[in-house]
Amino acid sequence: MKKIIMFAVLAVAMAFAVSCAKEEGKKVDVEKVVKAPVEAAKVPDAEKPVAEIPADPNTEYVVGKSIYTGWAPWWYIEESGIKAKWEAKYGIKIKFKQFDYVPSILAYSNVDGAVHACVMTNMDALAMPALGGIDSEVIIVGDYSNGNDGLVARQVSKVSELAGHNIYLVDGSVSIFLVYRALMMEGNGLKVSDLTFKNVTLDSQIQNVYTSDPEVIAATWNPILMGIMNEPNSKLLFDSSKIPGEILDLMVVKTDAPTALKKALVGMWYDAMADMTAQGPKRQETIQALARSQQNRLEEYEQQLKTTRMYYTPADAVAFTKAPELIKTMDMIRAFYFDFGLLPGATSKDQLGISFPDGTVLGNKDNVKIRFVTTYMQLAADGKL
Repeated sequence: MKKIIMFAVLAVAMAFAVSCAKEEGKKVDVEKVVKAPVEAAKVPDAEKPVAEIPADPNTEYVVGKSIYTGWAPWWYIEESGIKAKWEAKYGIKIKFKQFDYVPSILAYSNVDGAVHACVMTNMDALAMPALGGIDSEVIIVGDYSNGNDGLVARQVSKVSELAGHNIYLVDGSVSIFLVYRALMMEGNGLKVSDLTFKNVTLDSQIQNVYTSDPEVIAATWNPILMGIMNEPNSKLLFDSSKIPGEILDLMVVKTDAPTALKKALVGMWYDAMADMTAQGPKRQETIQALARSQQNRLEEYEQQLKTTRMYYTPADAVAFTKAPELIKTMDMIRAFYFDFGLLPGATSKDQLGISFPDGTVLGNKDNVKIRFVTTYMQLAADGKL
């Protein structure tokens, strides 16, 4: 029988449908949410070195992955031999397991602990595992979406024309945030209650729904976004290039997971980044492998990389993670999710804590569930992994 906490996590996947009902007759001042001042506490020694957490030699540590441009390197890492290299270095067994996107995060969020690490966005880390009570560290900030997430239609040409239309998106996913940001920036006063949302369970369903009905409007991400944009008469109403640095693509690991797992994953990642930026045939070979993993042609994947702001070096990723803009972004996101009913059961946006490398904590410092750390990326930058 599944544990109680899993029911709470599964409830998050349905929260978007619930929130739409809540929005009827309720007007939320979106601009006020975005511009509200950041209220945060400081906790000293936020990244003070901690004792090594040993790995169990009899455990195979499971890492969830899903199809997305910025996460394609995890396929390459396995097939290229990079994974085996870092497993041997740290004496740990690691299994990469592919899921659809939301199911991957639900598996990570399950209290049974069967998935130890998972790729996800910053807002989904808040809305699923953190809300479900899972204490996590963000050990890699891999990129931000700079056009990889989009809102696409055939029957309308502007966000302000969306009233009365059906918008399809993956239930409980980052796409909800994209729609809200589109409304705030280009909706001309359009409210959530003016829109009709239709939820699908799996990201792989979005393209089928879109292609089967010319009336469908879809919010999704690459490579699915590229696929539906290739349909005749498709128009890109809004994309994440208009909100740079907000939709972050992360590797999230349970805080109590072995230190060797965290170090090995970071080492693997930056080996792959080095191959992606190598000169000559090595880069071509690497990008070809990445394209295959996402079921793309080479030119398609290259185009998607142009809408992905990759942090190819650990030094760049550390600098982004330490910048004050990240705190402002996460404060905006938690306000959105609370005010729009996407944190079911939470009594305030401060119920959960989010910590940052400088010691800042948004929310409850005694209930921190998301920890942005630079410890392992800094080791990679210093050549000390």
